[in-house]
Amino acid sequence: MRRVAITGIGAISALGRNIAEFAESLREGRSGITPIESCDMTDIRFRNGAEVKNYSHQPYFEDRRADFMDRFAQFAVIAAREAVDSAGVVWTPELRETAAIITGSCVGGQSTEDLGFVEVYKLRHNRVHPLTIPKTMANAGASHMSMEFGITGPSYTISTACSSAGHAIGQAFWMVRSGATDLAITGGSEAPFSFGILKAWEAMRVVSPETCRPFSKDRKGMILGEGAAMFVLEPLEAAEARGARIHAEVVGFGMSADACHITQPSAEGAARAMRAALRDARLAAEEIGYINAHGTATLANDPTETVAIRSVFGAHAGRLAVSSTKSMHGHALGAAAALECLAATLALRDGVLPPTANYNEPDPECDLDVIPNQARSKQVAYALSNSFAFGGLNAVLALAAPR
Repeated sequence: MRRVAITGIGAISALGRNIAEFAESLREGRSGITPIESCDMTDIRFRNGAEVKNYSHQPYFEDRRADFMDRFAQFAVIAAREAVDSAGVVWTPELRETAAIITGSCVGGQSTEDLGFVEVYKLRHNRVHPLTIPKTMANAGASHMSMEFGITGPSYTISTACSSAGHAIGQAFWMVRSGATDLAITGGSEAPFSFGILKAWEAMRVVSPETCRPFSKDRKGMILGEGAAMFVLEPLEAAEARGARIHAEVVGFGMSADACHITQPSAEGAARAMRAALRDARLAAEEIGYINAHGTATLANDPTETVAIRSVFGAHAGRLAVSSTKSMHGHALGAAAALECLAATLALRDGVLPPTANYNEPDPECDLDVIPNQARSKQVAYALSNSFAFGGLNAVLALAAPR
């Protein structure tokens, strides 16, 4: 089986509109959580989110094309453009025919669907926007990416709630490793800031009224985020032969299902996914130096994830660096795993571990080294990126620093 390199990275999120801005925000521990401006929050009990501030399609898309694209699909293409450009991909007819696109999205274009419901049920209009269906479908990001680059190979979208992008990246990794494709563009995108979706999250009573404080004893819940992160994966040998920059390697992928509850996390299920990723990577637990945690800052998730990490790593858990970058870019649902895999990739590449921002007070139930508030200069060889979704569907990626 082939080794798999990450040769292209791209992002747009509350931490910046490109990789340079995203990386700088992580290094500075700068949170992108602010009052939500893109939606009327008057009748919603929480106020804050991690938005792409003052976003407009106009620097990126002509008006006519943007009419066909929900915000989440626009984010997918913007991040993919940067990833493909940074990888220096030279397109040939053969590569376009065999390259794969695998993306993750949890809610897809439900912001567009929400507007349609307002037209029909609130305003009593007899029609909705004629492009509502193609804008709402969760695969729209992947489809627009295929048109952007002229890719006619296998392209599809995975929707497994908060693990969507993790499953997508893992599937793309396996396809490149096995030889099913010689290049894959993969990641996730999401744009959940519309009134109906926010009201639904309000009803869950898991959203913080202030900010996201993972692993901190005074945490009060998650903060929603939006954006996209995309990667170009290709065989390491081919990447080195063409002189491509290697940001990191994907070396393993593990999955599991909790099979116990639709919303409550399971330490056993999370631990199974981490062990599966280690087995797939042929790594010993002691070789992992950093974990980008799922770390939602809910009362249930953080101690459960701590138990899972201690179960897998034993005594080594006390030597592990663990952080949740959701404290900065928010919980971007189907895009969360992509943004977090990107944070882990940059940590391995640059030797700077991102912090858990907004941290105030140690919690005895979350007794890990959570890199509180300030990034840490430390080169590690291997990292995990954890994603544990509602529905009990878990995805864990194992990454290696570039050699």
